[in-house]
Amino acid sequence: MRRLLAAALLSAAALAQAADPAALFQQHCASCHGADRLGIMGPALLPESLERLKKPEAIKTIRDGRAATQMQGFADRLAPADIEALAGWLYTPVEPAPHWTEADTAASRVVHFAPGSLPDTPQFKADPLNLFVVVEAGNSTVSILDGDRFERLDRFPSKFALHGGPKFTPDGRYVFFASRDGWVSKYDLYNLKTVAEIRVGLNTRNVAVSADGHFVAAANTLPRTIVLMDADLKPIKTIAVANLKGDQPSRVAAIYDAGPRKSFVAALRDIPELWEISYDPKAEPIHDGYVHDFKMGEAIAKPGYLNVRRVPLEESMEDFFFDPPYRNAIGAARSGGRAQVVNLDARIKVAELPVAGMPHVGSGITWAYEGTTVLATPNLRESVISVIDLKSWREIAQIPALGPGFFLRSHSSTPYAWADAMMSPKKDTMLLIDKATLKPAGTITPAPGKTAAHVEFDRSGRHAVVSIWERETDGGALVIIDAKTLKEVKRLPADKPVGKYNVWNKTQKDEGTSH
Repeated sequence: MRRLLAAALLSAAALAQAADPAALFQQHCASCHGADRLGIMGPALLPESLERLKKPEAIKTIRDGRAATQMQGFADRLAPADIEALAGWLYTPVEPAPHWTEADTAASRVVHFAPGSLPDTPQFKADPLNLFVVVEAGNSTVSILDGDRFERLDRFPSKFALHGGPKFTPDGRYVFFASRDGWVSKYDLYNLKTVAEIRVGLNTRNVAVSADGHFVAAANTLPRTIVLMDADLKPIKTIAVANLKGDQPSRVAAIYDAGPRKSFVAALRDIPELWEISYDPKAEPIHDGYVHDFKMGEAIAKPGYLNVRRVPLEESMEDFFFDPPYRNAIGAARSGGRAQVVNLDARIKVAELPVAGMPHVGSGITWAYEGTTVLATPNLRESVISVIDLKSWREIAQIPALGPGFFLRSHSSTPYAWADAMMSPKKDTMLLIDKATLKPAGTITPAPGKTAAHVEFDRSGRHAVVSIWERETDGGALVIIDAKTLKEVKRLPADKPVGKYNVWNKTQKDEGTSH
C-alpha cells in the first residue's frame, strides 16, 4: 500500500511539473490537428471524437506515433509527464464550443474522381458481389478482400475512427464510410479508389444510403444535425435536430434506411422521438402536432419529401431494428429493462416487452422459426441472447450466452447464429446457437486469450470470417472458418479488424445480417 501511495504521489508531482498542455498542443500538434482541435491533416481531437479511445492508448499514440500514418511519436521531444498531461487535456471540452455550418460542409467537399471518369466494370478478377470491406481500426485502414480466395485487393488509409458500419449502393459498386470526426467518404469498389469526401460535422454517428442509391444521410452528435446529400456527396439539406418547439436540441443515436418505405429513420438520444425522413417525391404531407384526422388534411401541412415526420415515444431509443415489412421499429433505451415497438404508419407504440439488461438491437438478426420470424439480439450488460417473435412481439426465449456481447451474425445457408462475448472474461470464445432449437450448440476459440468478435459470412455462407480484435503486432487477424466443419482454413494478419462487411449479404439483406 505504501508503495502504491508513493507511486501515486510521484505521478501527481510529475504532472504538477509538466508544461502547460494547451501550450504543448499549439507547439507540437496544431499544425496537423488545427489550433481549434477540429482537425486539418490529422483528425479532430475532441472528447466526442475520442470517446472510444482510452486514455492509455492516447498516451501511447502521442509517445510512439501511429504506424502507416503521418503521426510521429514525441518520446524524443516530450517528457512522460508532458505526454500524460497533453493526453488528459485532449479529453476536455473546447472553449468556446466549436461550430460547423452548412457553408463549412459545402467548402469541405473534395472530388478525387469526377462521376463517369472511371471504368464502369470491375478492374480486377474477382466476384464483385463477394468482396469483403474490412475496417482495421488499429492503423486506420480499410482492406478490400476477395471473398473467394481471401486475399487483399486493396488496403488504403481511412479517416480516423470509422463508425457505424459502411453502407453500400444497391448495385454494390460504391461504399460509404463515416468517421467519428465528421468525414464521409465514397469509395468505388470497381476501381478501388476513393472518389469523393466531405465533412458533414465534428462528430458523426453513422451514415445511411437510400434503397435507390440516390441519397446519403449522415447523423451527427456535434452539431445536432442530420445532413442529406446526393450520391456524389453534394449537400442537399441540413436538418437541425430538436423538438417541435426548437428549444431542446438532440444528438442522433442512429439513422438507417427503410427501403420499402423510401425513407430514412433516425433515433434521437435526448428527446423521445423517432424521425422518419421520406425521399419519395410523392410522400404524403406532414402534419406536426395534434390534429383531428390527418387523413382529412387538417392543420397546416409541410411537404413530406425530405422533411421530418415525428413519431412520439415514451422514452428515447438508443438503437432499433425493423421488422421485415418495415412497418414497425423495435428499440431499447439506454436505461435498459424493456423494449418498445412503434408502428411507423400509425406513429404509436403498439407493444412493449420486458427484456434483460440492455439489448443491442441494432446488431440483431432475424430468421424463420416455427412458422414465424424471430429477432435475436445480443446484450451489452447481461449474458443472454433475447429471441423475440415478430408477430406477437413476445420474448419467446432467453439463450444463455458466454457473457455480454456486441455482435450476432448468421447466414441463410448456415444452421447457426454466432455470438461473441467480447465484454466478458470469455472474450476469446464464440458461441454457436442452433437456430432450429434456440439452444447453444457449441463454441469456437480461434485465438485463446485474444478478443474474438464480429463474424461475417461470404456470399454463399460457406465460410465464416471472425475478427481477432487486437493490434496486428499482438495477433490481430481475420480467421476464415469452414461454416460446416467449423475448422480454420486460413488466417490473414489484420490490425484490429473491428468490422467486416460482405457486399452480397449487405446489398441483398441476407437474413443473418444487421442494418
